[in-house]
Amino acid sequence: MKFENRLADIDRLQVEISELRPLSKKALTQLRNYYKIGLTWTSNFLEGNTLTESETKVVIEDGITIGGKPLRDHFEAVGHAEAFDQLFSLAKRREITESEILNLHRFFFYRIDPKEAGRYRKDAAIITGSTIELPPPSRIKAVMKEFVAGIPALREKVHPVEFAALIHLVTIHPFSDGNGRTARLLMNLALMQDGYPVTIIPPVVRPAYIEALKSSNDGNNQPFISLISNMVYEAQQDYLRLFKALTAE
Repeated sequence: MKFENRLADIDRLQVEISELRPLSKKALTQLRNYYKIGLTWTSNFLEGNTLTESETKVVIEDGITIGGKPLRDHFEAVGHAEAFDQLFSLAKRREITESEILNLHRFFFYRIDPKEAGRYRKDAAIITGSTIELPPPSRIKAVMKEFVAGIPALREKVHPVEFAALIHLVTIHPFSDGNGRTARLLMNLALMQDGYPVTIIPPVVRPAYIEALKSSNDGNNQPFISLISNMVYEAQQDYLRLFKALTAE
């Protein structure tokens, strides 16, 4: 599946979205809950979580366990939902810090492994199916500091959607597990800070998403940027649909 760059379409829809704001407090709360379930389910699904979307909703909103499903899957759902909640306070500032990245991982991961949550990996790692070399544990902290220091300049140089895609693509894999979900949370933080709606990677595009990530690992970021631009465009259309439903008389 090949995706065309949709940045021009995104700019057009973003003008339309901006004209609808500010939304009422009630509408914002409903949107926040809608996106919490959607992003949590899809992001976990991409990593093999077996909960369905409706099961994810029950686990998060009602605190009920699903019979026959692994306990870890429940922990991933609740942890990701808590990390998602943090995005809204972080989105009020146009800044991304190292401590905020660590905290996003900690919220997601502390039920699964409290000793590794919010801490850089202590073991060497590889990306399956890729020749890219990840930094050794001894270099991770320095590489992460360099990455974070470069964020402001990168942000000013490219389109906001390109920026969000590029910070998702960080090939550091600083954590023992949960790197993909932390990257997608980070991508959405960047989008929200610039006024874009929460954007998900739906299960149907998982093969294309993985293939685009592989292309980026080989040095070609354009397929991934184009894919993310399509996902943001879809998110904008969904946002407009939801707005009409929430304001219908």
